[in-house]
Amino acid sequence: MVDDTEAQRTRNPVPEALAEFYLTTPATLGLLLVVNALAFLVGVRYYVETMPAVATYLWPLYGDSPAAVALGTLVLAALVPFAGYRLSSVPRSTLLSVLSTLAVVWLVKTGLWTFIALNVPFVRPDLPADLYVGFDADSLWAYWGILATHAAFLAEALLIARVGRTSRSILGGVALLALANDLFDYGYLLGLPLANHPPVRYDPGWTLALGSIAATFVAVAVAAAVLPSGDGDDRRRGP
Repeated sequence: MVDDTEAQRTRNPVPEALAEFYLTTPATLGLLLVVNALAFLVGVRYYVETMPAVATYLWPLYGDSPAAVALGTLVLAALVPFAGYRLSSVPRSTLLSVLSTLAVVWLVKTGLWTFIALNVPFVRPDLPADLYVGFDADSLWAYWGILATHAAFLAEALLIARVGRTSRSILGGVALLALANDLFDYGYLLGLPLANHPPVRYDPGWTLALGSIAATFVAVAVAAAVLPSGDGDDRRRGP
């Protein structure tokens, strides 16, 4: 059972009762898994044309949105044996702590990054402001649809945070991995032999690179706020 004092140390706006309904009711948990599977396929389709140019083992770093959805799906899959039980019955193992921290950071970062990436043309005079935004058939998905779906990433991150916990060491490790992901995407700006930035409709340049790094720091801060801390708690529930 999760310690009530531990739960109170979080600033998660999603009520625990609401999270319990979505994450432990068999029908809603199953629906979330199906939606995540579809979202993963849609995300892969966005990257699939450019993925052959990237080494296969680097795809999780290249396909940011599919990776975020996959991490969230792993956490949801871990809840399947506890469907129909109380949320407090889920063991807060070290593995679940790592997975939930990764999922929250990646989902929040990817959601924020998407908003930044689609709106960079508004702040760069060398780009047309209507590169993404508009109300024609293309823009309804390429701008408004993608914004809406990635806003759902933020909601899922808050839900997942209700079943995980974190620690300073886990947060630090995930933060370094997220920054390594930024370096992988935008290292070419520093002269590094990396040019695997996401396939946006413009040369990302420093505007998007700095926006991505800022999104990383915000995502880690959000994870620290919404995930209960396991530091100093030696009553581990699970391996």
